[in-house]
Amino acid sequence: MLKYVSLVTLTLQNALVGLSMRYARTRSGDMFLSSTAVFMAEVVKLITCLVVVFLQEGSFNKFLNALNNTIIKNPKDTLKVCVPSMVYVIQNNLLYVSASNLDAATYQVTYQLKILTTAFFAVAILKRSLLKIQWGALVMLLLGVILVQLAQSSPKTVESGIEQNHLLGFSAALTACFLSGFAGIYFEKILKGSDISIWMRNVQLSLLSLPIGFVTCYLNDGPVIQKHGFFFGYDGFITYLVILQACGGLIVAMVVKHADNILKGFATSLAIVISCVASIYLFEFQLTFKFALGAAFVICSIFMYSHQPAAPSKRLSTERV
Repeated sequence: MLKYVSLVTLTLQNALVGLSMRYARTRSGDMFLSSTAVFMAEVVKLITCLVVVFLQEGSFNKFLNALNNTIIKNPKDTLKVCVPSMVYVIQNNLLYVSASNLDAATYQVTYQLKILTTAFFAVAILKRSLLKIQWGALVMLLLGVILVQLAQSSPKTVESGIEQNHLLGFSAALTACFLSGFAGIYFEKILKGSDISIWMRNVQLSLLSLPIGFVTCYLNDGPVIQKHGFFFGYDGFITYLVILQACGGLIVAMVVKHADNILKGFATSLAIVISCVASIYLFEFQLTFKFALGAAFVICSIFMYSHQPAAPSKRLSTERV
C-alpha cells in the first residue's frame, strides 16, 4: 500500500508544481512577484522543519539545545550550507522565469535535464561511475529535450500580458538544471559527511536562504514592493502555490523512503503525461509528433537511468573484473 501511495504522491507533486506555476504566471489579473513567492516558500519550509525537529526532540528545552549545538555553536558547519542556500534561491527564481515562458508540458520535459546535470556533478564531485546503460540514457535524454525544443511554435502573448520567449524560458530552465544538479550533489556530500539529520540541515538551509532571498526581492522588485507592498498580487491560489513548493519537496523526501527507482521513474513519467494532457485542455497546448517523440525519449531515458541491474551470481562475483 505504501508503494502505491508513494506513486500517487510523487506523481501529483511532480505534475502539480509545473501546472500550478504555469497557471499562476499566465492568468489574468495582477501579477505576483516571483521573488517574494520564493522567499515565502523558504519561510514555510523553515517553520515546517522547525516543527519536525521539535517533535523529534520531544521537549522545548531539548529543541533549543539542539538548535544551539548544531547551528550557534557550530558556525563552520552551518556556513557549509551557505553555498546550496544561495544556489537554491537563484534556481527557484529561474524556475519562475522558465514557467513564464514555456508551457507546462515543455517545462516538465525540459526540467528533466537535471538528471543529466546531477549525473555530471556526481561523477565530478563524488567520483561516482556510471553504467553504460546510464550513459546511453543521458544521451537519449538530451536528444529528447532537443526534439521538444524544436517542436516549439512561434511565441504568443498569454492572458497575463507576458509575451513568451522560448529561448529565455529554455535558458532559465537549463541554468536551473545545472544549479539543481550542483546543489543536490553538494548537499548530499554534506549530509553524508556528518550525523546531522536532514530536517536540521533543512533548517540551516532555510535560515541562510532567507536573508539571501530577502535581498533578491529588493534587487529584482524593489520599486514594485515599495509601491504596492510585499504581497502584491497574492490570493488564495498563490498561497497554495507557495505551500506546495515549500512542502512538496519535504513530502517527497519522506515518500522516497518507500519508493524504489522504478517507482520514481513511473511517477516522473506519469507526471509528464499528466502535464501534457492537462496543458491541452488548460492552456490550449498543441501536441505535435516531434514533441511526442521527444517526450517518449525522455520517459525512456528516465527508466533506463534508474534501472538497477541484477546482482551478479555467486560464481561471477568471485571473478576478477
